[in-house]
Amino acid sequence: MNRKVQYLDFGVAEYKHTWDRQEELMGATIQMKLDNKNAEPSSRKETPNYLIFVEHPHVYTLGKSGDEHNLLLNYIQLQANDATFFRTNRGGDITYHGPGQIVGYPIIDLENFDMGLRQYIYNLEETIIKTIAEFGLEGSRDESATGVWLDVGKPTARKICAIGVKSSRHVTMHGFAFNVNTNLDYFQHINPCGFVDKGVTSLQKELGKEQDFEAIKALTRQKFAEVFGAELV
Repeated sequence: MNRKVQYLDFGVAEYKHTWDRQEELMGATIQMKLDNKNAEPSSRKETPNYLIFVEHPHVYTLGKSGDEHNLLLNYIQLQANDATFFRTNRGGDITYHGPGQIVGYPIIDLENFDMGLRQYIYNLEETIIKTIAEFGLEGSRDESATGVWLDVGKPTARKICAIGVKSSRHVTMHGFAFNVNTNLDYFQHINPCGFVDKGVTSLQKELGKEQDFEAIKALTRQKFAEVFGAELV
């Protein structure tokens, strides 16, 4: 099983461009798996794994089972806020991506890591929980929703990382959105992940100062490798 993960840093990139690139990598991996089934054992190829990190310009994305009413802006208001909107094929409801947020898109063959989708989502959450623990923050899970939260079960409950994924033939795409230096005002225009009674936060807000974005990216990559038992290349 191939546990090497190719790291791709897209810098700042439009949402649709990155989505298309994910589809290409996922499709090629699935095709390789199908080809392997029909090939002699000696000629089968290891399927690749990828981890994309990217920052998106202001964009709202809605999961396939989400409710458009959780977007509280119309088209004109979106333009006024320099934002775009996409209905996607991932799970989950609505969320926001923007500058100062680490968006991670793992495109991995779960069979390489001998895990199912539930364990995969757990590992994504664990990656962020271990990352923010380095700053003295206690992240946890909410039984009613995916993602990483602070103060679960309290009136001050707030999400620091959203998760929404798609899986086909055990190959994943989409992923997580980790608020580092994110402008949280943009979350006021949606019911984040469909919730009307929970807040959002960022590393910057919790720690009281802007964070070294590249350093946080490096730390998140490190924790991802540790949690998944992967070798980033």
